[in-house]
Amino acid sequence: MFGEIEAERVESTELEGVTVYLLDDVVEFVRDGDAIYPYLGGSHVDGLPRVVVDMGAIPYVCNGADVMAPGITDMDSFEVGDLVVVRDVAHGKALAVGKALKSSSDIEASRKGKVIENLHYVGDSLWKAA
Repeated sequence: MFGEIEAERVESTELEGVTVYLLDDVVEFVRDGDAIYPYLGGSHVDGLPRVVVDMGAIPYVCNGADVMAPGITDMDSFEVGDLVVVRDVAHGKALAVGKALKSSSDIEASRKGKVIENLHYVGDSLWKAA
């Protein structure tokens, strides 16, 4: 998913109850239990499939809510369990990193229910601490 990752120096530290991985002094990845995902402010988030949400969904996502299918305006192809980046419809800014609860094809077919589990979002304690 992320290809080859190069760094002169790799470090890890505990921050807000999770392990963060710094590559060349920049926070890039997070380990929360068994899950490893890119830090929202890092460069590797761009390697994830995107899910674009409408303006109505943005405040909820930025408060930690999971993504509901009706709020999605566009998305790349992905499978259940894949990591995705949630972006806003107006500017394409990364709002959250999440885990797909349904595949993109299933979301498109049903357009109902909770479809992305919000793992890390703009404004969460990790975002504020890093």
